[in-house]
Amino acid sequence: MLNSEIEAFLLESHYIKKHKPKYNIKLTDDKAYPLIRITIKDSYPKVLIARKASDKNSIYFGPYPNAAGALRLTLKTIRRIFPYQSVPNHAKRICLYYHLGLCPCPPVFASRQLRKDYKKTIKHITDFLNGNTKKIIKDLTKERNSLSIKENFEKAKAIQNKITAIELITGPFYKTKLDLDINPNLTDDLRKKEMNDLINILNENGVCVKTLERIECFDISNTSGTNATGSMVVFIQGEKDGSKYRKFKIKTLNSPNDSAMMEEVLQRRMKHSEWPMPDLIIVDGGKGQVSAALKIMKQFNNLTIPIIGLAKREETILTSDFKEIVLSKSSPALKLIMRIRDEAHRFAISYHRKLRSKNFLN
Repeated sequence: MLNSEIEAFLLESHYIKKHKPKYNIKLTDDKAYPLIRITIKDSYPKVLIARKASDKNSIYFGPYPNAAGALRLTLKTIRRIFPYQSVPNHAKRICLYYHLGLCPCPPVFASRQLRKDYKKTIKHITDFLNGNTKKIIKDLTKERNSLSIKENFEKAKAIQNKITAIELITGPFYKTKLDLDINPNLTDDLRKKEMNDLINILNENGVCVKTLERIECFDISNTSGTNATGSMVVFIQGEKDGSKYRKFKIKTLNSPNDSAMMEEVLQRRMKHSEWPMPDLIIVDGGKGQVSAALKIMKQFNNLTIPIIGLAKREETILTSDFKEIVLSKSSPALKLIMRIRDEAHRFAISYHRKLRSKNFLN
């Protein structure tokens, strides 16, 4: 079983060429269908489309029965990750594709290191077309780690972006609509799974939560203390309910102090006794923000609403006892919390930008 449709397409072409099946004559005709040609023996190898495997100094992949579709899509996808030259005789000047990050032009190869890097790129492309993506990821991971140790973080990030892209395009194709047709209650089932997972994790760590029918999450957005805003987003049964969102313009502070701003927002929220009380309060931040929330709860007759904070790392929950809970990346609870936190962050930033633009125009 392969990991993606692209890998399946490449493997299909490989076996048709290798075994030449009796009832698939057209696909075995190298002259009729295009191939991918890599001029591996050149000083600066090119990746081209060919109709015949006539050059002994090149390596070929194919044939591909769908030149206008799958083949060109494959090459386009590969090129975004591994830029390559796509013409036999490249002009000795920088081309448009270089500025788009798709082509290392001849002038670039004045550097010995860049020539060496390009050879690596061609090798990765060859491995990719051979379906050996695991080897590529392993090599790139090793290179990324080496760059990180040398504190060359900019290049390390570029390598990580390539790894992420490869994992994305060779990952499984999820037929969401088909899944929904098979199970019309799929979304509800997923939300229940996320909420139950979060309830269990919190209870295991001393945070008493019975239900998560209503979750409120608070976030602060400001630029050096100016135009500061707070957001309150509400999730009902694991789904956002935009009609219950509230936004707050910070009134008491003009200097950057996220904890104090969080305190103001929560205090103003709790004064609205006509709003239903949440089953869980999430604050975006660490110890300072959680402390601010606890202070407000005491002011309002020691409300017993469970409170957790989301520390800077996405996987870390901070309880009201300042205990850190690290969730695995596969945790359904983490998916729920990240979705809620991201929505609160988006809502706060959108209001902050609106105020900033308004003040700028005035």
